[in-house]
Amino acid sequence: TTAENGPRALEFLGLTDSQQNTLNGRSKVNLVITDYCMPGMTGYELLKKIKESSSMKEVPVVIMSSENIPTRINQCLEEGAQMFMLKPLKQSDVKKLTCQLMN
Repeated sequence: TTAENGPRALEFLGLTDSQQNTLNGRSKVNLVITDYCMPGMTGYELLKKIKESSSMKEVPVVIMSSENIPTRINQCLEEGAQMFMLKPLKQSDVKKLTCQLMN
């Protein structure tokens, strides 16, 4: 499933005040992958909303960016991101993520 921006992702996840969870129990989101820079909000802001939610806080969130800014990366990891991946993605990063999620 994809969302074109952060606010739409929050709607899909049922994390907006005005929206009921659009999943309606039919399926469970078990991983969120987001870009850091996107319309409407940053990946960091999306991460914070997810981690503040009692129903979604355990879902791993992976943030990607083409900008290698150490303070940004550390901020996301400290807030609870499972991983911060730099673009272009490398096969070794995807393998590392797979290993982390399997443990």
